[in-house]
Amino acid sequence: MALTKQTYQNYIAILREELIPALGCTEPIAIAYASAKARELLGRFPERIIAECSGNIIKNVKGVVVPTTRTLRGISAAAVIGAVGGDASKKLEILTGVTEEHLQAARELLAAGICEEKLLVTTAKLHIIVRMYSGEHSSLVEIVHTHTGIVRMEKDGETVFRVPFDPNVQEEGLTDRGCLSVEGIYEFAQTVDVEDVREMLDRQIAYNTAISEEGLHNYYGAGVGMTLMSAYGDDVKVRARAVAAAGSDARMSGCELPVVINSGSGNQGMTVSLPVIEYANELGASKEKLYRALCISNLTAIHQKSMIGRLSAYCGAVSAATGAGAAIAYLHGGGIEEISQTITNTLANVSGIVCDGAKPSCAAKIASSVDAAIMAFSMAMQNRGFCPGEGIVKEEIEQTIDSVSRLAKDGMRETDEEILKIMIGS
Repeated sequence: MALTKQTYQNYIAILREELIPALGCTEPIAIAYASAKARELLGRFPERIIAECSGNIIKNVKGVVVPTTRTLRGISAAAVIGAVGGDASKKLEILTGVTEEHLQAARELLAAGICEEKLLVTTAKLHIIVRMYSGEHSSLVEIVHTHTGIVRMEKDGETVFRVPFDPNVQEEGLTDRGCLSVEGIYEFAQTVDVEDVREMLDRQIAYNTAISEEGLHNYYGAGVGMTLMSAYGDDVKVRARAVAAAGSDARMSGCELPVVINSGSGNQGMTVSLPVIEYANELGASKEKLYRALCISNLTAIHQKSMIGRLSAYCGAVSAATGAGAAIAYLHGGGIEEISQTITNTLANVSGIVCDGAKPSCAAKIASSVDAAIMAFSMAMQNRGFCPGEGIVKEEIEQTIDSVSRLAKDGMRETDEEILKIMIGS
């Protein structure tokens, strides 16, 4: 298929919207961002904070270290450090300026119980409301659907900013993802002027490689990446899993290096890029070939997640690894048939992995998902694969992706709720 000029520009815009830098797990960062904006509105330091979060935000904040805090976890930690030391102008890199003094003040305020946490009853998976109070003054910031998507701000009870939103519509204000298809992504990757994507992909390569190296050479979390390398050797199939897992090891345990995210997730941003970079290095692929492969991996992951939603009970490492597998097939000379079969083979295998929040074990899920994607591409390159009618696999690749999105978005709705109950002990 030949892409129209408008579709080509849409693909570029989608990559620009999604491949952005973030310091630390994006859910606590979103809370910190809302908190920093609320403090700006208040014009003084708050005496009391109320942080209301949707279930999926709670799930993804509970077990992960808030970056720059060394050991602090949870909603209150994110809200307080955002209020004390956050710079809202830096958005997802909001905590880059946190100092030792900020951290000490945050610890004291947390010990004093300044922040109250509440479950926000909402149909939106990503939904945060932070309220602040100081004397007779108050402020409010509300975020919906995207990690910096502010839809309402109030000061002293008066609305100073508001945009209409539908809690059931996930991606308002972004380029329409309806233009994405596996065939279109392949055509785009084949024909894109690399100058249109070079800057954002160079940043993805540099940032994500740096945090992976940090995780491989220093102990973070459960050390999944280090374990893979020490237990299984340095074959490229091992390294591809280890580099992605090591990045997650570091990021989930408070490493202060930024990453370039995908679909709102740092873990997905690392999973979709690092295995592809590793295979490109192994094969001696040109930089241009790597850029084109990363277009396939990033956009394939975004294509899947645009139908599933940014947060769900479905592990995003699966959709990201699926994209990486498709790109690895491309690096090995695979065309649209091999890429489509790689996607099918991966999804037929590991679509049942659930998300029980951001935490160190994400690294293991990444490793398992990348392993499945490597097997999937190996099968596809030998003209082997899972066939229509076998489980959720359909005749056409777009139908199979739709099947998985239904499984994740609709079928796992109750699973999502039950996971949250288990995590909060209700």
